[in-house]
This record gives sequence, structure tokens and C-alpha cells, in this order.
Amino acid sequence: MNYPLFVRIQSMILMSSSIIFPFYLLLVRQIGDSYAQFGLAYGLFTLTSAFAYLGIGRLSDRFGDRSLLIFHTFGMALILLYVPIVTSISHVYLIQIIMGILGAFQKNTEKTILARQELALTTVGQTIGRYHFKTSLWSALGIIAAGYLIDFLTIGSLFYIISAVYFYVTVRLLWDRPRSEKNRRILHCQAAKWV
Repeated sequence: MNYPLFVRIQSMILMSSSIIFPFYLLLVRQIGDSYAQFGLAYGLFTLTSAFAYLGIGRLSDRFGDRSLLIFHTFGMALILLYVPIVTSISHVYLIQIIMGILGAFQKNTEKTILARQELALTTVGQTIGRYHFKTSLWSALGIIAAGYLIDFLTIGSLFYIISAVYFYVTVRLLWDRPRSEKNRRILHCQAAKWV
């Protein structure tokens, strides 16, 4: 996968998830009656993610990171359309299970793409540090902006806006044409000549 595109897409994904997370908590709290229901909802998310990781690693090697990232972004775009109209705690549990699976796809794919980068051993830490700086910066800016947006819009509209961002990322991933292995080798050889 094209690394600069990956960083831009991950920045948008992490910004979007960071924006909705605090407001999603408020929405879940309004629907649930107790801390036990709230704890169960987030426990389901984590538990589902844990089991999903077992198969996602194999899927990543078989279908490629790009395909799994497309599955994640499209799935998130769809589920976020449903969040504002949730009225029952059982629906929240279902959303948590789906988001747990989708979150596992995103986290696993993020790490496999970073691991597959052809970097010199001395610059891996620096590259990953810059990656986390860029994605975290966009997340922080998104959360701050969302707080102001909620003052002018409804909380439901925020989920629709973020759904649109996930749809955009899905389309962007679909239009990105991965370079063939041959083209990557040619570019790598050309870069080696210049060093």
C-alpha cells in the first residue's frame, strides 16, 4: 500500500473514531440504565475484538491489508448511520459487537501495513514516531472541533458527518491502485542507485 496515502487515511480514520468516541459514550449512557449495562457494552466490544484477531491475521495475509481496511471503513460508515437512531440497550450491544470486529480489522491492518514497510532498521522507531504524531495530532484537532460542532448541530448529525468521512476513505481506498510487485522492485532498485 502507498505509505503516504496510508498515513492520510489512518489520520482520517483515527480522527473520526476519536471524534465520535466521547459522544458515543454520552449516547450509550442515555440509553443504558446502569453501570453494569455500560460495562457489559464495552466488555462486548473488547471481547469481540479479542476473538476477531485470531482470524484477521490470516485474512490479512490472504486478502491483503488494503482489502481489510476497505472492509473496516465501509463497515464503520454503515454502522455509524445506525447509531443516532438506537433506542434500546440490546441495539447498543449489537453495535458494540460489530464495532469490536471492525476495530480489530483496523488495528491489525494498521500494524501489518507498518510492519510491511521497507525501512532501514535504524529508522523504524523514527518512522513509527512520526506516524503516531501525525495521526494523534489529527485526532486531537478533530475532538476539539467536534465539541464546537455539537454546540451548533445535534449529536446525531455528528455521527452522519463521520459516516460520510468513512465513506470517503472507502472510496479513496477503492480508487487507489496498488503498485504491482514488479513496479515496487523497479522503484526500490532505482532508489538504491541514488543512495
